[in-house]
Order: sequence, then structure tokens, then C-alpha cells
Amino acid sequence: MGFCAKHKNPYGHKSLYLILRTLCSLFIINYSLSVSAQTMVYLEHAENLSFDQDRLANAQILQGNVIFRHDEMMMYCDSAYFYEGTNSLDAFGHIRFEQGDTLRGFGDLLFYDGNTKLARMRQHVRLVHGREDENPTILTTDTLNYDRRNNIAYYYSGGEVRDSLNTLTSIRGNYRPQTNQAVFSQDVTLVNPKFTLTSDTLLYNTETKIADIISPSKIVYEKETTIHSSLGWYNTVTERSMLLDRSVIVHADGKMMTGDTIFYDKAIGFGQVLHHLEMRDSAQHATLYGEYGEMWEDGNHGFATDSALMIDWSDSLHLAYIHADTLFTEELAYTDSMLMADSTITDSTYRRVRAHHGVRVYRDDMQMVCDSMVYLGSDSTIYLYTDPICWSDNQQISADSMRVFIVNGVIDHAVGIKNALCVMNDTLDIFNQMSGKELTAYLIDGEVRIVDVSGNALTVYYPKEEDGGYVGLNTTESSFIRVYVENQEVQRIRFTQATTGVLYPLDKVPENTDRLAIFFWEEESRPISPEDVFRKVQRDKGQSTRIKKTIDNKQ
Repeated sequence: MGFCAKHKNPYGHKSLYLILRTLCSLFIINYSLSVSAQTMVYLEHAENLSFDQDRLANAQILQGNVIFRHDEMMMYCDSAYFYEGTNSLDAFGHIRFEQGDTLRGFGDLLFYDGNTKLARMRQHVRLVHGREDENPTILTTDTLNYDRRNNIAYYYSGGEVRDSLNTLTSIRGNYRPQTNQAVFSQDVTLVNPKFTLTSDTLLYNTETKIADIISPSKIVYEKETTIHSSLGWYNTVTERSMLLDRSVIVHADGKMMTGDTIFYDKAIGFGQVLHHLEMRDSAQHATLYGEYGEMWEDGNHGFATDSALMIDWSDSLHLAYIHADTLFTEELAYTDSMLMADSTITDSTYRRVRAHHGVRVYRDDMQMVCDSMVYLGSDSTIYLYTDPICWSDNQQISADSMRVFIVNGVIDHAVGIKNALCVMNDTLDIFNQMSGKELTAYLIDGEVRIVDVSGNALTVYYPKEEDGGYVGLNTTESSFIRVYVENQEVQRIRFTQATTGVLYPLDKVPENTDRLAIFFWEEESRPISPEDVFRKVQRDKGQSTRIKKTIDNKQ
């Protein structure tokens, strides 16, 4: 639609003409620059030159020590067809090109276009990058295209790149001599003297020897370690890597490590994990979780912190969930004396687990809390320190320190040393109680069935009639007491001969007689489920504080 008289061109026809002329000038300049960049291919030497107008009307037929030059690249061959009009050539036999003093190509056939600067080499092709005396990178294939304009060589029917350390093969690949960067795809294999890496797509730098992982890949150290990763990098010289996207490291001895980010040094056997750590030991039947952790293969030790959790699945019927501020795990060697003492030991190492601060443990047969804990696989014993408490059904056991003994994955008995106390909650406000210098609780089928108390053994318990009614309140003092429990109730108590005791009717129990001096009931601290081990509980500082508080309240 043209301009009407009411809407005239405010710039005028002259201005429009100037704009169009400027655009045409810019096009001509760009075209001229493009043409000027297309330098000519020169024939430098040939022993014979001929023409065949019927067969190759536009070609010079060259034979014998043929040499071409294009810019800084020299091309050598036995014979060639030179198309001077199209600035291209076809070369045959003992092909060799040299670009500078660091890039050389060899093959049987060469098709070269001087305008696009594309060299297509075929059959027994080798591309050599680097000085001969400096372990150059060598690319071999049967089909290679070398784009000189963009300085990139690529193949698409199978090839190999070999440097001073690694050999890489793939169906497709490209290599940039200027940056030493290669991209491989389809059936990629990197062979290193120590490991083999396989992938679908891989980036690799022949100078730094770093492989960038961008697709599902597997690194295999034969009979040692296997790494699965979809994202990250691996330095094939130092064997250091950063592995992302929940990569997995698996060891031949059954250990596995994964996380959102893994910094792994295979040479020294060290791994550092950030976020959603998981370390699994199938030989020891344990899994370690946390938000941060480290693992050393030498000595097989490591730790987890920040929401740290260990699951012990050595007994499939009674999984143990252990939480603490920090969890340490390690393998220790048996000493000669330990091996001599126990001839049944078949392995040379055992596991030790240490838990520090805010320890909470859940098993369906027993729950525990304390400030620090040690588990020794040498004797399958758990050591609880600083305000330990154990619960089993309606029973609470505490002492200054405790040991829990496990036999074939099942808790066999628990021992409390100093200020030992066992409380059995019979009803809402009725508690059977036993205390002494040492207390041992024996479990059968996951239930406390016998309790032994020795050293100033005291009891407060409520004997029952056959119909379940209470007889009264019985208090005793002896050097040793054994309590038999069935269905979570006291069935009978056996004392030593030197025993004193009083039985009070329920309506005539003296004030404060129904509680031992060190009595306390801390049900609110008890873990009630695997998830509950993470619950933060404010506890009194020290059992001695609790005891003093109880005595003060009585006074």
C-alpha cells in the first residue's frame, strides 16, 4: 500500500535511497571479506602433469611427489587431481599434511576444498597432534573430516584417540587441536593402566587428562572398585574426581558410598560426601546416613554427621537404628591374644562404632539413650556412657554406665554398673523397683525375664494375689536379689539369706516409702519408633543430678 497525500514520507525519497545504498554497501563489504578469506590452493611440486579432457575436463592430473600449499598447511601425496577452478583437489597414496609444527595427518585418500577449508581423509587415517618427542595425541580412524576453518576434526564410523596415558575409542568423536578437547559418543571406552571407563557420551581433554562425565558412565578398577556416575569429572592422572547427581562408589569387599556430591580420591582411598550421604557395608550388615561424611579405605574408617543415622541389619528381625550428633565407624584387626582366646574367629578384622552426643537407639526389643556409645564387633557388645537408659517393654534400666551384650544379632543381656536401677511400670502410678551397685537383666525372646541385682540390693515392689489384686507394698534390702519376670510382671523374687524387709498394707504405706532414693521414670526420653531417634529431648545433666533432685524432693 503506497503513501497517500495525507501521509507523506517524512524522510523523502532521497533519504530512502541513501538507506538502501548503505545496506547494499554493507552486503558487498561482507561478501568481499568472505571471498578474500578464501585463499587459493597452490601446486608446489609434481613430477608429471597431464590432462584428460574426456575423463577429467577440469582437472590437472598430477603424479610423483605431489605437493600442495594452502595458507600455512602443506599437503603431500603420490598422485592427485587438482581442480584449480574450484580451488579443490583429490589426492591419492601416502597422504600427509602438515599444519604448523604440531599437527600432522596421514591416510590413503584426501578430498580437500580450499574454499570451505574442509579436508576429508579416508582409509588408515592418523591425525597426530603434538611434537614427536613429547608423546603426541594420535587419532586413528578410517573416516576423518578436518574442518580447518573451525579447527575441529571429527569421525563418525569408529575411531580411537590415544595420548600419553589413556586410549579412548567410540563410534563418533571430534577433537579440537587448539584446545585439546575431545567429545566422544556411542560406545565410548577409556582405557587407563589402572581402570576402564565406559560411557555413551564423554568429554575429555588430552592435555589435562580430565574426563568430564555427562551421561551414565562406569569406571571399573578390576577386583577393587566400581564407580557409577552420570555427572561430574574424573582426573585420570591424580585419580581425583567430583561426582554429582547421586553417583555410587562400590568396593569389592561389599562397601558402597553414595550422595548428592562426592569428592573422591582413589589414589589415597578417601571419599568426602555432601548431602544425603549413604554408606553401606554389606559384609558388616550396616548402613550409615548423614548430610556430611568422610570415608578412608585405608583402615576402613569414616564418619557421618548432621542428621547422622546408622542402621544395623545384622539381625533381620531386630533392626537397630542409631542416631547421634556424630557417628564413627571403623574396622580394627584382632590382636594375637584375642585370636588365641577365641578359636571361632574366622575373620581378621572386626567393626567398631562410636556415637557421640545425643545418642538415641531404637530396636523393637530394646531402646536406649545416652551421651556416648561404643559398639565392638569383637565381642558384639554395646557400651553406653553418661546417663544411659535402656527400655524394654514396661521396664526401664539405668546406671552410671551400661553394657548390652548381643548374641547372634539378638540382645542377650544388659549390665548396669554403679547406681544401677530397674523400674517396672505396673500401672499408671505403681512402679516395681530394684537398685544396687550392679544390675544384670537377661532377655529371652526379646523380653526381660530375669533381673539380678548385687551390692546393697534394694527393692520396692507390689506382690499380687492370684486374682491380680495387690497384697501390699514390700521393701527389702539384701546383698543379692534375683527377680523373675513373666508377661511384664514380677512373678517371684529370690533373696540371699541375710535379708531384711517389710510388707505394708496399701492403706498404711509410709510417706516416700514407695520410691527408692535414686528412683526416676523418664518415659518422655524413650525413642518409640525408628523416626523418633531424631527427636530432640532435653534431659537432666547427669544421673547424679537426677538422684540429688529426687532426694531433695523427698526432704
